[in-house]
Amino acid sequence: MLKALLVGVDITGNGSTGHSLDELEGLARTAHYQPVGHFTQRLASINPKTFIGKGKVDELVTAVKHHQADAVIFDETLTPAQTRNLENILKCGVVDRPWIILEIFKDHACTREAKTQVELARLQYALPRLTRMWTHLSRQRGGIGMKDVGETQIQLDRRSIRDQIAKLNKKLKQIQRERQTQRKARRGAYQVSLVGYTNVGKSTLMNCLTGTHTLVADKLFATLDSTVRKVKKNFPYPILLADTVGLIDKLPHDLVASFKSTLDEIRNANLLLHVVDISHPNFQEQLRIAEELTREMGADALPMVRVFNKIDRMAGDSDTLDHMRRQYPEAVFVSCRQGLGMDDLRKAIVKQYEANLLPYRVELPYPQNNLIQKIRKHALIVKEDYHQTSVTLDLRVWPQHKSKLLAVLDGHSQPATG
Repeated sequence: MLKALLVGVDITGNGSTGHSLDELEGLARTAHYQPVGHFTQRLASINPKTFIGKGKVDELVTAVKHHQADAVIFDETLTPAQTRNLENILKCGVVDRPWIILEIFKDHACTREAKTQVELARLQYALPRLTRMWTHLSRQRGGIGMKDVGETQIQLDRRSIRDQIAKLNKKLKQIQRERQTQRKARRGAYQVSLVGYTNVGKSTLMNCLTGTHTLVADKLFATLDSTVRKVKKNFPYPILLADTVGLIDKLPHDLVASFKSTLDEIRNANLLLHVVDISHPNFQEQLRIAEELTREMGADALPMVRVFNKIDRMAGDSDTLDHMRRQYPEAVFVSCRQGLGMDDLRKAIVKQYEANLLPYRVELPYPQNNLIQKIRKHALIVKEDYHQTSVTLDLRVWPQHKSKLLAVLDGHSQPATG
């Protein structure tokens, strides 16, 4: 395991460096680094050459020698020039937060889609940073048979990476077309997507609601692939639940772009369940960041239910629970591990579902009563009025099922009102 020094910088002056640095330590450990020291600095402005001030750089030089550190990890995004300058001064590897996140995604990617998305993001991130990733870049390569005589190694590597990016983009477009085909097949169902900060318990919640056994792990970004399952437990309607990749502060833009098809599960949902780990000391900031990222994805107009998870860990902090219940009266408070609050969550989902149902009335002559069973497959019967020669049904219909209902009634009976 590589030894690493962690560096946090407070540029905004809001004092949030501590929480962010704690999160960086979790990211570093997940990426198989061993943090051996923490450094922070408050900056009025960023040094364009080294990001941090000269005094802090000198302090890091001493610390690298003392701890024999293999790398220094910054909690911000460094420019290629800043990274190169710091490596030259510190005489060790220098990486930033986006690269650590990309490393974790690479380790956790399992499916063809996730591997393609992560590799594309890594190459796009690496392209302008080649000078620090290969030690042979200053060499010249040329001679008979070479494409460009005198072409430098870095030019060859850049051209190779651009070719790989082009191939991965083509591959990813094909995967996205396959995803779109899968979504078309699911349009008849009500689609709910789980969103939230990484490691808040989304996969555990999915297992509770669907009875499946998706991967659950107490680590950052355990889930990268969007998993879609049918909700089976005590639900009167056809509902599909999607587990999506966790969100995090300072998420690399290349990664967001590459995960477009996965994040479409969020944008195309009928309802979002925003899961929050209420036991986390910085949960309010995580809530804010997740909702900000959701807005950036263009999904802020979708109906959303906040789900505060892990209330079992709040036994000694009833004041926080009471405050959050008052602040978010429409939210649901649950413990996925202990199954607490699951009935309240199911009711909240059903309430959102029924808010979308369209009223419909059908009059059936008694000889056509055999159609009632077929009608139940596409509509909810809320009232039945029996007359001398017919029965009138008051229905609630999911908009996407209206055409299916009309197909059942075609040639048999026409709706009295709609």
